[in-house]
Amino acid sequence: MTMPRQDADRAFRGLENSDASVRLRAAMAVGTSPDAAFIDKLIERCAVEPEFFVRDMLTWALTRHPASPTVPKLIDELRSERAQARSQALHTLSKIGDRRAWPAITHGLLRDADDEVARSAWRTAVVLVPEGEEPELAAVLATQLGRGGRETQLSLSRALIALGEVVSPVLRAAMTDPDRRVRTHAIATERLLRDPDAGFEFAIEEAKRVIALGTTGQEG
Repeated sequence: MTMPRQDADRAFRGLENSDASVRLRAAMAVGTSPDAAFIDKLIERCAVEPEFFVRDMLTWALTRHPASPTVPKLIDELRSERAQARSQALHTLSKIGDRRAWPAITHGLLRDADDEVARSAWRTAVVLVPEGEEPELAAVLATQLGRGGRETQLSLSRALIALGEVVSPVLRAAMTDPDRRVRTHAIATERLLRDPDAGFEFAIEEAKRVIALGTTGQEG
């Protein structure tokens, strides 16, 4: 149900308020009474909102609106020069889950220079990838093995593992990469694919031991 004009005006102003709790309540109100007139404003706020819990509510509010007007606007945001705009648009697309957005998840986004954008792109790609295109996605994701710190590497491992056994060939290939970080990450990810309960830190340390021993970690 569309909210009354007076309440809508209050919500618009609330989304710009300097108090994060006011912005949170405004986003909640918009999500509770979706109105297409708010879509642009919600997306605009996602790009600049400093508080995580408010961004999460903005995303929720966007998911409450029909996908047909929302998804194209989010896709447009993927071309923004602002990293947070790209990251939040990707995150919201993953929550909406509309596979019409799949062609917009480009190799450029999957390899974005900003770690948060890339991590969001990996998660979104795994959600949206059409059946049969998983091996190609796995090959692109594998080019990012060894990238960044622990959180970034864990995000990539989770994305690869979510694709299932189709990732095994690219992981085996990466286990012989000249870059030690790539080899370590590949071996750790393969371990987690076989044993999801192993834990990422344990898998990384085990991978380092395997490399120190001069093997690839592949079982015969």
